[in-house]
Amino acid sequence: MILAIVGMPGSGKSVVAEYLEKEGLEFIKFGRIILDGVKERGLKPTEENEKKVREDLRRKYGMGACAILSIPKINKLLKKGDVVIDGVYSWEEYLELRKEYRDKLVVIAIYAPPKVRYERLTERQSDYPDVGDRIFDIDTVKKRDHAEIENINKGGPIAMADYTILNLGTKKDLFKEVDRVLEEATKK
Repeated sequence: MILAIVGMPGSGKSVVAEYLEKEGLEFIKFGRIILDGVKERGLKPTEENEKKVREDLRRKYGMGACAILSIPKINKLLKKGDVVIDGVYSWEEYLELRKEYRDKLVVIAIYAPPKVRYERLTERQSDYPDVGDRIFDIDTVKKRDHAEIENINKGGPIAMADYTILNLGTKKDLFKEVDRVLEEATKK
């Protein structure tokens, strides 16, 4: 089984993916491809530099770039066990994964309203410790939301998720809901 965690920035995707990794699932983070590209170019991990790398990769591979580039790694990880993907960002990535894995793919959307997400994003530390701080101000976060919805078709995978989890409580509450969804998904 492949669990793809989708949602807007600050919804809790990485928290859920890290929890599932600790529970024994193999782990891959699509955003890592972008940050590795930033690092390889000797650039700082800013929203502007990440956007440039994202756009370059998408020009080369299409809007499904992160999925296309990750499929060989996902296949390798599947030999070890179930896989969790942190962040499917575009409709085209979703379609690439669905085409490749069909019913093995379970998409879980993590949802939190913009106000909650903006608070989290302006306060949190980077989820990529090796690239330094990626703390964003509120204007940058709002621009990122709009860009992800308008330019990379991020809403499609969220709308088509097999399960949606509302993340407004504690991490304990979130993990309890993740466990419930996993139990239900493994019954199918």
